[in-house]
Amino acid sequence: MENKKITVAIDGYSSSGKSTMARRLAASVGYRYIDSGAMYRAVALYALEHGMIDAEGKPDSNAIASALPDIEIDFALQTDGSQHTVLDGKDVESEIRRLRVSEAVSSVAAIPAVRKALTAMQKQMGQGGGIVMDGRDIGTAVFPDAELKIFVNASAETRAQRRFKEMVEKGIPATYQEVLANVAHRDHIDTTRAESPLRRADNAIALDNSAMTPEQQDAWLMVQFNKAAGL
Repeated sequence: MENKKITVAIDGYSSSGKSTMARRLAASVGYRYIDSGAMYRAVALYALEHGMIDAEGKPDSNAIASALPDIEIDFALQTDGSQHTVLDGKDVESEIRRLRVSEAVSSVAAIPAVRKALTAMQKQMGQGGGIVMDGRDIGTAVFPDAELKIFVNASAETRAQRRFKEMVEKGIPATYQEVLANVAHRDHIDTTRAESPLRRADNAIALDNSAMTPEQQDAWLMVQFNKAAGL
């Protein structure tokens, strides 16, 4: 008899490597991968492009909430196996990774209407299991009954260095100090917002990957997956 496909929820702090580990696990076990953070980034990009965020970085909550029904977010699988975010029919994967979006996304994600709309979308995507989703509230709000929950963390400096290296490799302009400041700012907003704040679910397995290589992380995660899936 075929094993039941489970739901894997991976939460954690900004730039903790959760998206990389989630994507690689999904590819290894043949599950669908969803980057929930990319969905919030897409909404933030939409808000920036439509003048819904002022010069001080404050989002117009009402305008964004009103626009939500018209915002279409999807994912497109590339020939190399990577997944790109599509906003209203346009590939915006590169745009949503830029620092201006990183600086806006936590404030946009804190808007209750945004969280409600995207949580509903994510729940629909995960119906039937066989999914690996990462984000901030996947194990607490989106899939509280997920069979496997992981909560990832690393020091702010380690996370900023990883993010900075990734941006340099992609040709995205930024300095390490800017990235570190952004990481600290996002940590504060993510953990203190009123709507679905970032926190470890009671039954989530904690992972501090500060000193781990991607390969060590993959091996550790596969052990947890096999246990949860009864393999």
